[in-house]
Amino acid sequence: MNAVTVTNVSLSFGDIQALDGASLAFEEGIVYGLLGPNGAGKTTLIRVLTTLLRPDSGSALVVGVDVVADPVGVRAQIGLAGQFAAVDQHLTGRENIEMVGRLYNLPKAEARRRAGEILERIHLTDAADRQVKTYSGGMKRRLDLAASMVGRPRVLFLDEPTTGVDPGSRVDLWNLIEDLVEGGTTLLLTTQYLDEADRLADRIGVIDYGKLIAEGTSDELKAKVGGDVVEIHAREEDMGEARACLFKVSGEEPDVEGSSLSIHAPDGSKTLAAVVRELDACGLEPKDIALRKPTLDDVFLTLTGHRAMDETVKAASRRGRQRA
Repeated sequence: MNAVTVTNVSLSFGDIQALDGASLAFEEGIVYGLLGPNGAGKTTLIRVLTTLLRPDSGSALVVGVDVVADPVGVRAQIGLAGQFAAVDQHLTGRENIEMVGRLYNLPKAEARRRAGEILERIHLTDAADRQVKTYSGGMKRRLDLAASMVGRPRVLFLDEPTTGVDPGSRVDLWNLIEDLVEGGTTLLLTTQYLDEADRLADRIGVIDYGKLIAEGTSDELKAKVGGDVVEIHAREEDMGEARACLFKVSGEEPDVEGSSLSIHAPDGSKTLAAVVRELDACGLEPKDIALRKPTLDDVFLTLTGHRAMDETVKAASRRGRQRA
């Protein structure tokens, strides 16, 4: 049985088409990463799947249960940790988790027992009896994730769980997510970070303008942008000649952003060496040159023809496209 099956789901808010015939499916027992820029439709799809929003059309099933026909049945199977930690600042960590357990209709003793187990699992036992307002941002995110685990969900939805946390807490959350999967939980993870999806996700879907535009493993998606990238940072007065030099190496116009120029490097270090030789022949000394892995912007530039945009710009773009 699939953990999630989404078929041609559409949903609009006024003149903004948040989801536009989105479809995806994945099996139980994996991490499915949903990748996309702000405003692409990631959170809207999560809210449909967790019964918080009703789609205008299409169908969505979670472990075979229809989110529209049987929302109560879906809620019994899922957990959700949203973009912002939904914890009570004035309660302790333990009290927060126990409260969620009681909302799941667990007996008081069982809610307390599960709270103790989960706090130990997320390494918050030492802080369990402190008020949450004394927690760091990373600790609050871990606590929020813990609360979503109280009901022992078959499918756990994590909406950008590491946005805004420090690097150390981010790694802690990654480790916790990996532990959950080893314990048999299925996860749908939304993220803007390719490195996060690269580490955690068994499969990745790329969403833009409310549609799933690509799907595959991390390596398969990277292959769509030609593997490695050679990037140079040139002086302003050298930009024109640098573009010509890179064109000689790759046979294609380089991508330009500010003082940065980049080309695909299908042969990795060999392409890098060819670029260095050509720049030397042109008499150019770039400020910096590097061989790097594709970024989220590289993936989106290849798949959509534009770089990742912020939510405001994307929303305005959608409205203009719909009026046209």
